[in-house]
Amino acid sequence: MNRTDRLYALVEELRAVSPRPCSARWLAERFEVSTRTIERDIGALQQSGVPIWAEPGRTGGYAVDRARTLPPVNLTPGEAVAMAVALHRLRGTPFAAAAGTALRKLLAVMPAGDAAEAHRLAARVHLIGDGPVTPVPATVADAVPAGRVLRIRYADRAGAGTLREVEPLGYLGNPRHWYLLAWCRLRDGIRAFRTDRIVAVTTLAERVPERDLDLDTACDIPRERLRRLTLV
Repeated sequence: MNRTDRLYALVEELRAVSPRPCSARWLAERFEVSTRTIERDIGALQQSGVPIWAEPGRTGGYAVDRARTLPPVNLTPGEAVAMAVALHRLRGTPFAAAAGTALRKLLAVMPAGDAAEAHRLAARVHLIGDGPVTPVPATVADAVPAGRVLRIRYADRAGAGTLREVEPLGYLGNPRHWYLLAWCRLRDGIRAFRTDRIVAVTTLAERVPERDLDLDTACDIPRERLRRLTLV
């Protein structure tokens, strides 16, 4: 069994007995590899976002959160590559890290043969450019779901910087740039901050108060040009 097949099978083995843990020794015997190999594989799965944790003690071992893992996914290799292309286009956006994790989770739960075929097909696909040149700082990328006030130093078009406290509310993106939509306490209103002009950022302990996101006051883009993201 190659490593790709084994990683997939490990997740399914842990899912099958969840929430009961499996010891590294038992898994090693099950897959006819060394305990160290199992520990490396578990580490790789954890880094890819699979919710596996270690239970201490004599009856402990590794366990997976069944509610937060996927059963085998019935995607064709072509569909998987199409999703990979779309997710790779998120590089340089606030969702780049999440896109990478999502792609690894998808491949981890695909049937081994389909995953291998997807890898072969992907090797024949080439992209030019990955999106905005400047990556979005991780603190900014996590700002809206984290719900914490940020203190940022923001540079305008001329490079002049101002120190502001902002309440993250959402994101706005186009093919060239991404913006953090936030209530600016300095300007007392919603503003769009281009993420590559946020030169320093600190997360404060204060929670973001509940506010409506009114784009009519946040930017001068005509409403008919804006398209709200949906999951369908």
